[in-house]
Amino acid sequence: MISLKKENRGFTIVELLIVIVVIGILAGLVITTYNGIQQKARNTERQTDLKALQGQLEAYTAENGRYPSTADLGSTSASNVTFIQANMKGLDKEALRDPKAAAGNYALASSPTVNQYSYAPTNDAGTACDDTGSNDCTKYTLTAKQEGGGADIVYTSLN
Repeated sequence: MISLKKENRGFTIVELLIVIVVIGILAGLVITTYNGIQQKARNTERQTDLKALQGQLEAYTAENGRYPSTADLGSTSASNVTFIQANMKGLDKEALRDPKAAAGNYALASSPTVNQYSYAPTNDAGTACDDTGSNDCTKYTLTAKQEGGGADIVYTSLN
């Protein structure tokens, strides 16, 4: 008597290779998409941080009649945090730190830098200011570099 039963021994090498290739392609797509989404999220956080800082700078000006100079802020993370805690009570210190900056780096650069926000106050003539009365800071530019090659995020004084 002839048996019509077919023995199944498992998958062939070709079938396994096809499955592995398909899984690899899907994994590559997921990783690429995830990285793009993370970049967009960090760029959005940069915009939010600069907008919050701009609001606090405008409130500071309403109270003091001028924008803070770089000397007011200081050149270190600690001096920046001290200044905002004393003068910008509604601003969280994390708004001074770029999402990709090292933890605890709250220093503001004087010119646009990767992974660091910059604050550049000027007088009416567009030159450096020192808040001596005759050379008050009347304007500023806040800048952050975007990830992914986009244009810089720039906010200027509202005055």
